Amino acid sequence: MNFDRIMIRYGEMALKGKNRRSFEQKLQRNLIRKLRGFPETRIQKTRDRMYILLNGEDPHAVMQICQKVFGIHSLSFAVKVEKEEELIKQAALLAFEDAKGARTFKVSAKRTDKNFPISSQDFNPIVGGYILKNTENVTVDVHNPDVEIKIEVRQDAAYVTAQDLPGAGGLPVGTTGKSMLMLSGGIDSPVSGYLTMKRGVELEAIHFHSPPYTSDRAKQKVIDLAAQLSNYGTKIKIHVIPFTAIQQKIHREMPEGYSMTIMRRMMMRISEQLAEREGVLSITTGESLGQVASQTMESMNTINEVTNYPIIRPLIAMDKLEIIDISRKIDTYDISIRPYEDCCTVFVPKAPKTKPTRKNANYYESNSDFSQDIAQAIDQSYVIEVEDGEQIQQKDEFSDLF
Repeated sequence: MNFDRIMIRYGEMALKGKNRRSFEQKLQRNLIRKLRGFPETRIQKTRDRMYILLNGEDPHAVMQICQKVFGIHSLSFAVKVEKEEELIKQAALLAFEDAKGARTFKVSAKRTDKNFPISSQDFNPIVGGYILKNTENVTVDVHNPDVEIKIEVRQDAAYVTAQDLPGAGGLPVGTTGKSMLMLSGGIDSPVSGYLTMKRGVELEAIHFHSPPYTSDRAKQKVIDLAAQLSNYGTKIKIHVIPFTAIQQKIHREMPEGYSMTIMRRMMMRISEQLAEREGVLSITTGESLGQVASQTMESMNTINEVTNYPIIRPLIAMDKLEIIDISRKIDTYDISIRPYEDCCTVFVPKAPKTKPTRKNANYYESNSDFSQDIAQAIDQSYVIEVEDGEQIQQKDEFSDLF
């Protein structure tokens, strides 16, 4: 006997009203996409939960994938058996033994089929006694067990579940729109992307690449970060923007103290134009208030002036240690700390303005016309696509310009 299904429980999604069905359908589609490597699996929906029918697929391998899918509160291995006492006891033993290292347990039986000859109250000690008889150094703990084995005897069959494992939580990716993630290659922006996806947002990414000042290894770091994020969501398109010419022009023509602010304003303008072209309704950044010069309140006020798009900042009130903890949890930290620098390290001013003003930024920019440079950068951009942790496509249009 082995587990033949995984039970999925909804979290926040269960509170939805008339639109709940659309959230469930999106979760189902996301699961089907993520489980393509397990072709025998099927999704079964009931009124208040969802099941993955394994049909012989490895339950633990499937569980690892499902735990990364947003919209799921918790999951349990489960087995469906005929309503026969001996089969139910065997299934309960299987459920307990699969919880490696468990030393205490509790049986919770529920009989919705009143024709089943054993009452719920009587069935708990019967099943518990069977587990004790077939294990060693194990005890019952009804208050704080290592494992709670749940048995539900329904009209069609008996269902046994154990181990309520945590899901990723949040909402299914794709239920709340799409955002353009400014992905730099550092620690913060991939964490910001992860938290944005947790709210049901589908991502596209934009990366500013400045060869020869930044290397192909720096670009590969960004591809790897996006690929890791795609494990939690859907396919991600990375728009790679050639940024060298704009950075050189800023360095030549703008005051040094304002170069960082104006560079960020150019990035925001390009991000907005690209988002508009792609039908994306917001921009997501990895900014954390006060962390660096470009993330002071004054800097963000001045940088924001150039776009009327909503800016999503999931990290705004987090400190660096909190951000690092999440990056370790989602396996982006080791990628982010690779020693390959991004374009934000190019032409770094010795004393960047921490309290820039819109008035001064507009004045300095009025002395130079960047419109053609921005249009050319977008024209020469190219797309790299990643999905399920891997790069799947690249259309390169400017790598040979430098």
